[in-house]
Amino acid sequence: MTDLTTGLWGLLFQGVWVTIQLTVLGAALGAFVAFVVGVARTNRLWIVRFLSGLYMEIFRGTSALVLMFWVFFVLPVAFGWQLVPMWAAVLSLGLTYGAYGSEIVRGALASVPPAQREAGIALNFTPWQRLRKIVLPQAWPGMIPPANNLLIELLKGTALVSVLGVGDIAFGASLVRNALGDSAPVYTIILVMYFVIAFVLTRGMRALERQAKANLGQAPERSRLFGKGRPAAATSTGGK
Repeated sequence: MTDLTTGLWGLLFQGVWVTIQLTVLGAALGAFVAFVVGVARTNRLWIVRFLSGLYMEIFRGTSALVLMFWVFFVLPVAFGWQLVPMWAAVLSLGLTYGAYGSEIVRGALASVPPAQREAGIALNFTPWQRLRKIVLPQAWPGMIPPANNLLIELLKGTALVSVLGVGDIAFGASLVRNALGDSAPVYTIILVMYFVIAFVLTRGMRALERQAKANLGQAPERSRLFGKGRPAAATSTGGK
């Protein structure tokens, strides 16, 4: 293998680190946006619900790719400052997937029985205390499975950033393919790369889900390589 070929494959593997960075940073921004907008959509004030719902509809209904172009090419013209491609990609991914995530947060919060909130009112808790001490701990386990799916979609969505010249896996694969003129091994390798990253993220999210359920006193599920597995048998307290 020549030095040129070795360097090209090294560029592809460097793209793995860039993809992981994009996924982590985009997920962090998306989680923040999802929480703020999701909570706002349950607010008693109609104007807060309207504005948060408007945000969700706009960013959920637009293309993440077009939003990247808009952030990278239009913002400098409109406001006179330029984001580097990496941060333009993170901002676009975070805002887009945060809009999807806000529905996960809203639905999980709405699933908590009203009696739980009423108990917080009876204890003279403030709205923030009710959210933090009563509602969120019960809603959190229900958010994790759909959030896991959204995280994997975000990982795969990072491939869009190659159009901005960000050196992720897809960008590196394009360079290697153009240099070697051979598509099959290159794209087979990046398929495996995406799968491995997605698998690791999924296992981590399932461990987080088991911990969240254990904190609520729910029996943890048996760990399996694929799938959720079967619930653990309940502990006998007497009788059959």
